[in-house]
Amino acid sequence: MTAPIPRDIPDLPPIPGHVVLPPTVVPARAVLIPARRRTVAAFRGLIALLALTGVAIELLAGGAPTTALSHFTIQSGILLALVMLASARCAWSAHHPLPGALTGAALFYVVAAGLVHHLLLAHASSPFAVQGDNGMVWQTAATHILHTAVPVAAILDWLLLTPAGRLHLRQAPVWLLYPLAYLAFALARGELLLPGSQGRYPYPFLDVAQHGYKIVLGNALLVGLALYALAVLLVALDHIRPDPLRRPR
Repeated sequence: MTAPIPRDIPDLPPIPGHVVLPPTVVPARAVLIPARRRTVAAFRGLIALLALTGVAIELLAGGAPTTALSHFTIQSGILLALVMLASARCAWSAHHPLPGALTGAALFYVVAAGLVHHLLLAHASSPFAVQGDNGMVWQTAATHILHTAVPVAAILDWLLLTPAGRLHLRQAPVWLLYPLAYLAFALARGELLLPGSQGRYPYPFLDVAQHGYKIVLGNALLVGLALYALAVLLVALDHIRPDPLRRPR
């Protein structure tokens, strides 16, 4: 007869000379194969096409192309189009999605450009409000595309088609490096151009010739603080919003 097998076997001591590895957590993306998401790819392709359409209209109807390219809205629209095209390719070919830091930055920049336009440049009560384009239908269309349609489309993609919880608070200061570099570019460009040049300063709140450096830097600081608050808000919303890709149990 054999002895009965005990119900509970005590933990055996480790074998001498062997290293006992601690338990690790394997991320889901390392073991799950992404599925093709052709509808998502098509929608992101349309967003990229919309952004590029607005940029193209601005380049063709907005005066000198170099002046149009100096605007933060144009640069952020080009960046979003490139990110959306890459994201569409990943969704179409079942590749792993782009890093959340990159897609979040593209979203942050177009939303920031839209808010600055609507709150500072197009709002009648703003001290930096600019006059609308009189009769320039194409340029007016480009303005609405880049400052309203593109940010709204990017937000819908983020809310409805992007996994939640991919943005982190540590990314917010990194996202501000580009606006800081843009500020340096805008001020340096204004110093290099001749006084009275058209589009010398891309935005009225950065016009050193009219306001002086003290006021301009103060304006830049206030805008920078508002942008950081926007970045923190996006991160917070990303962690409390429902995950559109999580299947109900």
